[in-house]
Amino acid sequence: MATSQDAYYLSLLALAERFRTQEPANIKRCVQCLQAVLTFRPPPKVEARTHLQIANLLIQCTNNTQLAQDHLEQAWNLSMNIAGFDDVRFEAASELAKLYEQTGGAASAKPLLRRAIELSRQSVYWHCRLIFQTAQLGLAEVDYAAASSLLQMGLEYCHIQGVAFNQVLFLLSKIMVMLLEGRGAAEVQALLAQANQSVEQYNGSQGQKEHLRVFYLVLLVCHNLNSGQVKSVKPALKQLQQSIQNITQLSEQEVIPSSTSEMFAWLPREQLCVLVYLVSVMHSMQAGYMEKAQKYTDKALLQIDKLKAEENTSILRSLQLLLLEHSVMCHLIIGSKAQAIKEIAKVCQLLQEDAKQLQAHRAQLHTLLAVYAMSMNNSEAAEIQFNAALRTSKNRDLWIFANLNLAVVYLRCKRERDFADIMDRINPETLPTQSQSLRAASFYVQGLHAFFTSRHNDGKRFLRESLKMANAEDLNRLTSCSLVLLGHIFLALGNPREAHNMVTPAMQLASKIPDLHLQLWSSAILKDLYRQFGDVPHEQESSQNHYNFSQTLLTDHTTASLLPEHSLIKWTDGPFPPFIAEKV
Repeated sequence: MATSQDAYYLSLLALAERFRTQEPANIKRCVQCLQAVLTFRPPPKVEARTHLQIANLLIQCTNNTQLAQDHLEQAWNLSMNIAGFDDVRFEAASELAKLYEQTGGAASAKPLLRRAIELSRQSVYWHCRLIFQTAQLGLAEVDYAAASSLLQMGLEYCHIQGVAFNQVLFLLSKIMVMLLEGRGAAEVQALLAQANQSVEQYNGSQGQKEHLRVFYLVLLVCHNLNSGQVKSVKPALKQLQQSIQNITQLSEQEVIPSSTSEMFAWLPREQLCVLVYLVSVMHSMQAGYMEKAQKYTDKALLQIDKLKAEENTSILRSLQLLLLEHSVMCHLIIGSKAQAIKEIAKVCQLLQEDAKQLQAHRAQLHTLLAVYAMSMNNSEAAEIQFNAALRTSKNRDLWIFANLNLAVVYLRCKRERDFADIMDRINPETLPTQSQSLRAASFYVQGLHAFFTSRHNDGKRFLRESLKMANAEDLNRLTSCSLVLLGHIFLALGNPREAHNMVTPAMQLASKIPDLHLQLWSSAILKDLYRQFGDVPHEQESSQNHYNFSQTLLTDHTTASLLPEHSLIKWTDGPFPPFIAEKV
């Protein structure tokens, strides 16, 4: 009788595999065969593995998460009583924790994962994988202390076990958490130096070494960009771009890990390429090269569309959001407000599909809408959106950026008292950031305030400080802004020659970026200067440029204001306007 039962369930397993692998796969029949296996009361190992197989199929091919969860719980409970059954036991725990998290049960996921970590100490692969997964859960909840503690535990475990690749991966992951947490520059720099040494000394496969190098270089470049070191980071960025080329040229054989304990990758190769594009966009934006930034953005978004057609993962959606956010800012700088608000609507569409992403990117969305409203001269909407960003921001530098722009709104509207109320938040001497670009921007805002209050000598002092910092790191847009404003101050002081010396290079930089608003401002000052000089040809040329720039901006302003997406500037909470849902 026992032999007959064995034959039944073994035949059903074989039939299930045939349905799964045929072209096209018949998942329904496959699941029915696996469910039938369970009716024959197979041995515990077969029963546990079958529950796991059914769950995996339900997760991959259906939306029936509750049934998948039931099968995973049975696989986990059955495997607990079977010695040496690590692959089923810990895969069930890992997948079950993911399901708990997806369905809002993170509180259930954490004790499950911690129990699995305790049990997996003899299995290097599973112990490391479960630690990484639990750390990711901590990051999702913005619990940096818990994530960092887990990664340190993994780092020490791998050191004892002698698993070099995983050890470096844990170290780099820990640095990533420190960057997200906004830890001190000296502390991060020390660990980056240690990581660089570990990467160079790693003697595993070439593919794994390049993978670690890309991870390290991404962290190094991001750390430097966060500090506003745009010029200093250029060699590292070039090295990163070369390293990602090396990875794409490796064969499949060359990227296979040297042992089963090291079957890890920070990101797949295709996603790494998108990430390097994003880092390049960030650098180009800060350096003031908008056309280059847009070129990298277009390439990255095209790659994401191809990857999403195969599998729409959360990391791809995050990368897409970050690229769109940078693209919006790029369009606003070059004077394409209509395109900017359309892309903000795309951001809303992506966020509407994912409540967690909306929570994570809410402050960024408010900031984008605020800057767009500023460019449309709608100070009221800009103020509302910046205040919404300040209420929801968990990122210190974004909070400073919003405050700096809110200060400009108050200065434009001659609201001196409101400006005074936030003065302490934007004082360059006490600004709570390591970013030199934000500090330079705060000097610029102080200079703008001095200009509006006719304290011209103070204005010159602040702007020269801003210029010094911007020039040191090739922050071209900030350099151009400071030069134009300095020129305006010299013009107000009756010093046209010095004003000309400031505005001429500002105009050249603004044209190179290109920044249409700065070009408009510069051409207006140059027109007045050449009139004073009696230089008719140059005055006419500047007048024509000023007219062309103003007409371009006016046409775009009208186009943007008539778009349905323009109404997004009134949104601060609750559901998005109906047209967002319709587009989705």
